[in-house]
Amino acid sequence: MNSNLRNFVFFVMLLGLAYAAFAWMVKPANEAIAQQRQQINTKNQKLAQLSAATAEVENLTDELSKLTEAIEFFKARLPHESQIHKVLEKITLIAQKQGLKTGTISTLKPKDKSGYIEQPLKMELTGDFYSFYSFLIEAEKLPRIIRLRQLKIKKADKKSTQITADFVVSVFFST
Repeated sequence: MNSNLRNFVFFVMLLGLAYAAFAWMVKPANEAIAQQRQQINTKNQKLAQLSAATAEVENLTDELSKLTEAIEFFKARLPHESQIHKVLEKITLIAQKQGLKTGTISTLKPKDKSGYIEQPLKMELTGDFYSFYSFLIEAEKLPRIIRLRQLKIKKADKKSTQITADFVVSVFFST
């Protein structure tokens, strides 16, 4: 064999060896690396989703604590059912302090809500309009939750400031 043919055969064998190394070693390694990169990207996306969910849970925990504080604040302002007469007494004392005459006071049917009860009381007050206005301001400052509704004001005569006010005051209390 001459040297050119031997060089050509050696060259072909080197090419075959290079192809075999690529086909059996480099190509499978590249495929494994690509697959691992895909798995890493998938896990990074899941980790980002988990981080976002964790941040939301922390925000929800903060919101829950704020709402719990608000509920406790309002529950503290709701008297128990046995303390309704004290709230009514405070309202009548405010009316008397402002110089208003208390007329009829009658209880209406209580409304049972979830977690609290609304007890409406129909009241009638007579006196000066400015005294009634002062009464409303003082009643608003009570540490309990009350609501005035169905307010009807009648003036005694055109020149006088004397009025008669009929209204329903709702007192809220816990069950």
